Amino acid sequence: MLEAINLNKQYGAFTALKGLNLKIEPGEVFCLLGQNGAGKTTTINLFLGFLEATHGKALINNVEVKHNSETTNKMIAYIPEVVQLYGNLSGIENLDFFSRLAGYAYSPTDLGGFLNRVGLVTEVHSKKLSTYSKGMRQKVGVAIALAKNAKAIFMDEPTSGLDPKATAEFTAICKDLAASGKAIFMATHDIFNAVEIGTRIGIMKEGELVYDVSTTEINANELQELYLKTI
Repeated sequence: MLEAINLNKQYGAFTALKGLNLKIEPGEVFCLLGQNGAGKTTTINLFLGFLEATHGKALINNVEVKHNSETTNKMIAYIPEVVQLYGNLSGIENLDFFSRLAGYAYSPTDLGGFLNRVGLVTEVHSKKLSTYSKGMRQKVGVAIALAKNAKAIFMDEPTSGLDPKATAEFTAICKDLAASGKAIFMATHDIFNAVEIGTRIGIMKEGELVYDVSTTEINANELQELYLKTI
């Protein structure tokens, strides 16, 4: 579903991403660890089409992003650390608005169904987003991804600032998404949650992917030790 082929990004003499080769299949949750500036967000932005690769290719469902961003953007969704939604609109109004931008018109019942699926209780659907917690906003972001019928979902530090209960709820949602065949690419600093949520974990350093391991092959303590040695 997602593939990087010798993907590079340079800013003048500085190389932000060096020869990234990566494949993420439907149903996989790939968690990418690394210090700030390691290249995690650069990688996401290349797949989103926000940046253009200096060399190499970013492919979504075998379609190259560089020349087909309008096509690839229809297949993906993006959930940043702080979900940018309209605070003066309700949760269900935000979902309706962004669904229509993506070309989908749903009934109120269907919209409510998306919100319920991600764990947002019916009682808050019509409340203004300005009253929502960060965890609730994240759920609306995931509901938008579902309504958009995204095949792949990119997440940048999605659990940052969430309390343990909200983190556990978000983890369960991500596992449900993967079970339904979505490919998930998550940049994170949360080592322990990465082991819990991911099917594979990558460690990036100075623009290079130095490790790519299955979570069946490593536990949280071993990953922490490996991460600290790497950085």
